Amino acid sequence: MSKKNKKAEFKHLGKTTEYPATPEAAELETFANPAMGRNYEILLNCPEFTTLCPITGQPDFARIEIKYIPDQKCIESKALKLYLFAFRNIGSFHEAVTNRILDDLVKVMQPTWIQVIGHFSARGGIAITVFAEHGKKPT
Repeated sequence: MSKKNKKAEFKHLGKTTEYPATPEAAELETFANPAMGRNYEILLNCPEFTTLCPITGQPDFARIEIKYIPDQKCIESKALKLYLFAFRNIGSFHEAVTNRILDDLVKVMQPTWIQVIGHFSARGGIAITVFAEHGKKPT
């Protein structure tokens, strides 16, 4: 497939960025796993994640880690970035936002195994880390 045809497959990659207002407005895109039949782990790290406290509206800052073993599909990173960026406009408790990211990724990728870790910065003197997992990690 030519470079031009590959570029046409994606709605976001290689194109002008339009930031979605909400996670629902974002479109998580995938591509075919290039190493089917092999268990390998992918780690995605978003060190500048923000969301809003659902009570005060104050910003909450976090580092989101996504670790997964793909099955048929992998997540496209620019679409993921736009999706994660959209959380800065909504109020969510740390536990809810971490589990929502997990659920949304499972829905579009159906990975063999996935873990989302939200490392939320201290506010009020307490930092919170949330681990959410789906599937069974092969040994």
